[in-house]
Amino acid sequence: MIQVRALLGDGVTRIEVDGHEDHQADGRVCAAVSAITQTALLGLQAVAAQHPDLVSIEITQEST
Repeated sequence: MIQVRALLGDGVTRIEVDGHEDHQADGRVCAAVSAITQTALLGLQAVAAQHPDLVSIEITQEST
């Protein structure tokens, strides 16, 4: 199961996506969620690149 959590408050938004779907629709749901998440990150990076004085983005990879 894929779990998406959005935490909102005091001008902060945090989105977490965890899990994997590997038993129905040949993984298409998992691929769709991944594609949407990656597209959002790429869009935010593009906005930050165009307006570096207004927007910064930090993407880190957690070690498992």
